[in-house]
Amino acid sequence: MLAITSLLNAQNADRINRLIKNLETEFGLDDVQATPDPHITYQLAGVRKRSALKQVLREVARHTQPFVAHTSGLGVFPGPNPVIYIPVLRSDALNQLHHRILRATAPLCLRTDKFSGPDCWLPHISLALHDTTPELLGPVMQYLNQQTFNLKLAITNLAILRQEDDLYVPEKIYAFEGHKYESSPTLFETAQ
Repeated sequence: MLAITSLLNAQNADRINRLIKNLETEFGLDDVQATPDPHITYQLAGVRKRSALKQVLREVARHTQPFVAHTSGLGVFPGPNPVIYIPVLRSDALNQLHHRILRATAPLCLRTDKFSGPDCWLPHISLALHDTTPELLGPVMQYLNQQTFNLKLAITNLAILRQEDDLYVPEKIYAFEGHKYESSPTLFETAQ
């Protein structure tokens, strides 16, 4: 399975990675570091042809303008190994991008995860997963509760992450280019 994502800019990625490193130091939680690049996942998919996937994602990125997304608070996906995350607030721009990705990749996917669908998708930035336990959840949340998680994220790319040994690494990153194609009004245009 490949992950179709947007990587965070360097400043936000550094902040998230510091938090993740602190969770390792304080609680021994380090499984999330299998993906060293903090990101927002749009879809997990098995695809027929990677070359075709790269082509459609290049086109989506080519026609997408960079935009801002916001985060707020903390969240937990419950279970025997709870996932602790920072929710990314859904906005029109984020929903439209997600929809365009799903529509463009649908003919190429052999399978996708059930949480990528528009009704179930909850954009987030993972802080801890796989090595958490219900017993650790309270202390970890108490520790994280000492900070605020109201981030402003510049969404500027699409990235394909693939598994390489024990890590998930970027295979290809496409910068958004939609702003290059937007026509600018001239000084002499008149309102019609």
